[in-house]
Amino acid sequence: MGRRSVVLVTAVAALGAMGLPQHAGAQPASAVYRPGALTPFQQMTREIYKELVEINTGVETGNITTAANAMATRFRAAGVPDADIFVGGPRPEKHNVVARLRGSGRGGSQKPILLLAHIDVVEALKADWSPEFDPFVFTEKDGYYYGRGTADDKAMAAIFVANVFRMKREGYVPDRDIIIALTADEESGPANGVDWLLKNHRPLVDAALVINEGGGGTLRNGKPLFNSVQAAEKVTTNFTLRATNKGGHSSVPRDDNAITQLADALGKVGRHKFAVKLNDVTRAFFSQTAALEEPAMGRAMTALVKNVGDAAAVAVVTADPRYNSMLRTTCVATELKGGHATNALPQLAEANVNCRIYPSESAESVRAELERAVGDTNVKVIIRSQRPSTPASALLPEVMTPVTRITAELWGAMPIIPTMSTGATDSRFFRALGIPAFGVSGLFSDPTVDARAHGRDERMAVKSFYEGQEFLYRLTKALASAPTRQ
Repeated sequence: MGRRSVVLVTAVAALGAMGLPQHAGAQPASAVYRPGALTPFQQMTREIYKELVEINTGVETGNITTAANAMATRFRAAGVPDADIFVGGPRPEKHNVVARLRGSGRGGSQKPILLLAHIDVVEALKADWSPEFDPFVFTEKDGYYYGRGTADDKAMAAIFVANVFRMKREGYVPDRDIIIALTADEESGPANGVDWLLKNHRPLVDAALVINEGGGGTLRNGKPLFNSVQAAEKVTTNFTLRATNKGGHSSVPRDDNAITQLADALGKVGRHKFAVKLNDVTRAFFSQTAALEEPAMGRAMTALVKNVGDAAAVAVVTADPRYNSMLRTTCVATELKGGHATNALPQLAEANVNCRIYPSESAESVRAELERAVGDTNVKVIIRSQRPSTPASALLPEVMTPVTRITAELWGAMPIIPTMSTGATDSRFFRALGIPAFGVSGLFSDPTVDARAHGRDERMAVKSFYEGQEFLYRLTKALASAPTRQ
């Protein structure tokens, strides 16, 4: 038995002394976490979280299989049989891990619930972070955990793994199976783990419903404002803007310069505004958020929901970049290359334009609109990569009811607001198959200061992490015994 196994087995044995309640009941969030006084179970959860964050699973340069194997070891230590643990993927460094907690069968023919989290992360360099942080060193400072993936998405992954220990310790047996899938390449990598599992091992992850990232709680002035459930998302599509030219010597410049033409085109794309739109999910989001916003913003939201053509209301709401991105297709230049020599006229200049398309629009319609915005036949707009649009998940009572109840138990009564992600999640693969998928985590953050995923000094509030763990623990148990549509 290796050192890691000894440590994990010891951790399992220690759970017997943790004093975890058999039924959490309506214990409020204030009793879940006390600063500087982690329970033994929370300490173990922290160790799992730290282990995941400190494994470099960068989608381009990291090794996701290392993390998958580490979590498989954790599952075994928790008491999950080898027969119920699967590690595999399309490439040696791109493996997923899937574990199954067997139900009692009391749920009849109900399919399992699936707890989904990706363990790959966006690339990060230490030089790009503040001097006191290393993206692949788990650091606690001033009430936050720092490190790449602390928010996106290793918090949920660590919580799902740790909660298996708790359920095993309690002798809890769900009415139906619970599946935990920790997957690769969600961050636009070449070997998406969910796609591969559904195409090659669908029975491993086939479920009645999916709980995934994409939603969470919002804080204002440090206090919980509302909890959100993601039920839809925009569609990621990349376009190439390309200008070509026969080139020549730089000592004899001409007006038809590929780099200049591309620069002009990108300026037009950057200034272009797509039409404002609403769907059922965003209509509900803005209708309910209006009551929680500052008065001027709330009035504008209400007016916009009544009439998307209200220019004054649109101007107020879309002045906030977060809200603007929920109301229209957005396109932004993300990569640029051009020219071949310092003393030659450029023969080729290209840029990648990343668009997040409103679900009701198509890549071709956006391409045509970009082409009109550019207005230069020498600059081609080419669809480089696209994903299909997927329908929104209906807000099922068997999901929304326990989300509402558990939220109230922990933080008090507050709105539960459906939302549409402006980014992309792996829920899209399940929605495309007609499997309801919901982004809900109970992890609260303040979007004005904590929106650091994919960027510098990514972090998760310590308090939010442990409260979110309790939320997901209770939600998992509620869903594992609740009937749902087949």
